[in-house]
Amino acid sequence: MKDLGDASFVLGIQIHRDRSRGILGLSQRTYIDKVLQRYGMQNSKPSDTPVAKGDKFSLNQCPKNSLESQEIQKIPYASAVGSLMYAQVCTRPDIAYIVGMLGRYLSNPGMDHWRAAKRVMRYLQRTKEYMLTYRRLDQLELIGYSDSDFAGCQDSRRSTSGYIYLLAGGAISWRSAKQTLVTSSTMEAEFVACYEASNQGIWLRNFVTGLRVLDGIERPLKIFCDNKSAVLYSNNNRSSTKSKYIDIKFLVVKEKVQSGQISIEHIGTNSMIADPLTKGLPPKVFHEHTAHMGVVSFEDIQI
Repeated sequence: MKDLGDASFVLGIQIHRDRSRGILGLSQRTYIDKVLQRYGMQNSKPSDTPVAKGDKFSLNQCPKNSLESQEIQKIPYASAVGSLMYAQVCTRPDIAYIVGMLGRYLSNPGMDHWRAAKRVMRYLQRTKEYMLTYRRLDQLELIGYSDSDFAGCQDSRRSTSGYIYLLAGGAISWRSAKQTLVTSSTMEAEFVACYEASNQGIWLRNFVTGLRVLDGIERPLKIFCDNKSAVLYSNNNRSSTKSKYIDIKFLVVKEKVQSGQISIEHIGTNSMIADPLTKGLPPKVFHEHTAHMGVVSFEDIQI
């Protein structure tokens, strides 16, 4: 067996190291360049964000007649969304929300959906130098952020949950997905999001603990939420008019809090890193959140 040294590419992901600064970065620039060229977007005008604030998508944007259907059939929509999804899953949590949204219309997309997919590619054109970065820290701690919009799906009125977990200054797990039920209040939507985040968080902590790299194993796993009502409900046994309709299975969050496995804590909306996983945001706010996810250019990392 021959030692070939440190790996530089794994599954198309380039690994950058700066041992003097204690930084590791995961880049998919080569893959993104291939995707842009495949769909003729290599010379496109760069976009500041993958999705504009207030952009909504629905079945009303799908083809309404055979002529529109024939037009969209000429466009490789499903292939493009699949290509974007691979980047999102591996190193780009900043596009998770819009890629998940576009994936809801794979069977019958409209031109508005295709234009939205091209906007994501224009955003990647602007940020293809960005990497998912991690920093050397004195103490490692797994921290989660959970968020939800309210009734954001125009077709079903279901909410979109988003969570992200950080370790060593970068994201190690994230998800943006439509909830499986219609919620009747913002508090309920946020509490359901906490349930989904807590399930992943418990699994993650057990996995990382097995690697023996995590400090403070005995402490509860912190999950931050920006809804005070959801945080309060998670941390006490009392019910209210808003909470009495919540499905029993979601109450496992309260049990995990009481047993000391997790800690649901409040954080201001301005500091909610999971916000880009549930909605479009203004460019300045969006880039502040993605930087806290660890999605930055290698040179911009501050130690």
